[in-house]
Amino acid sequence: MKIFGILDVREADQMFVSFIWVKMSWNNEYIQWDPDQFCGQKHILVPTKYLWMPDLTIEEMTERDKTAPSPNLNIRHDGWVDYRNGQVVESTCAMDVFRFPFDIQACQISFKSITYSDEELSLVYNRNKTGLTRNIRKTIQTQSEWSFHNFKVHEETVDYFGFNQTVIVYTITLKRLSDRYVANFLVPVFFLLCLDFASFLVLDTSGEKIGFKVNMLLAMTLMQVILNEILPPSTGSVPLIGRYCVGIFTLMMLSLLETILVIYLKNKDQIYISINDENQKLNENLEDKRSSLQCCCRGMNKWIHSASAEDTAKEDQYFPKEGSSGPHTEVSLVLEKVHEELGEIRKFQSLLNSRTAGYWTSMAEKINKAFIVFYIVVAVVSMSFIFTVWILGDE
Repeated sequence: MKIFGILDVREADQMFVSFIWVKMSWNNEYIQWDPDQFCGQKHILVPTKYLWMPDLTIEEMTERDKTAPSPNLNIRHDGWVDYRNGQVVESTCAMDVFRFPFDIQACQISFKSITYSDEELSLVYNRNKTGLTRNIRKTIQTQSEWSFHNFKVHEETVDYFGFNQTVIVYTITLKRLSDRYVANFLVPVFFLLCLDFASFLVLDTSGEKIGFKVNMLLAMTLMQVILNEILPPSTGSVPLIGRYCVGIFTLMMLSLLETILVIYLKNKDQIYISINDENQKLNENLEDKRSSLQCCCRGMNKWIHSASAEDTAKEDQYFPKEGSSGPHTEVSLVLEKVHEELGEIRKFQSLLNSRTAGYWTSMAEKINKAFIVFYIVVAVVSMSFIFTVWILGDE
């Protein structure tokens, strides 16, 4: 068998369409002649319906070729009969798109007899594999998305109907041309990741940072929709390109959540700063009142001392000297106590303000630095692993 063209590869249907040329030769011991006795005639052409032919079929073929088969047999003078036929073969091909678009697919075309056992019909193939591959590379016409990679042939023995049969299996290895997918999909997605990382340079106090990251997520979602259209169906695990997109989307989502948390913490600190400003104004008012109260206490003390000198005789008549107290002294003591409590309140507020001011901003900066390190490590490790499996997985 020689393959001349790869017409179509349909991953969705697991189908491989090719144009092949088959040459079969067998010996008919009842047909021989001497060319010298027949004017040097060394071979003749005979219609296929007049002579026996091997009833070979292709196991993977799902639809009979609609083109007419070759009508003639070439009979040589030594009894060897040749049959050549070109046909379009639409065959099944189990495809693994795990490494899409760097995948390599191997499709098989197997020839076997329909009715004869291996004792009645023995099949052999051309052992010159290197020559077959070299000749195919010169003549094959491939689809734009695929390139011919390798060509192998081997034989197997199967038992489908209670007797052994020989099967000749040709394996055509195809390699997908990935340049289009790299330029139109993988590189733009990687650029989105780079833009998302560059957004860490934007100030967290800017309201545009969240909007920018949301736009990056929307762009990544659009790329995943495009991927769903170009990605062949997979019956196995999730393809690497799907994991590549999901990983980048996850990093972007975590980056957005981290930005929201950092902005929340900094805004929380701003609220404390506003409260501190109000407390500062309140402290100033308290200080004014404290000063007024202090002046009032001093004036009250003077008034009490002057009044006590004039009324000493009168007070001695009604109150004892030791441990004596009057309404004026009680008012003075109350005012002094209020003055001391206002001072304690002012000290407590100053201590509270000094502890809370800038705390959440410092915490947000630590979270931001830790997340940047985490972002870089995860991105480098995951991208290195995925690209290593992509490029070197089949080598």
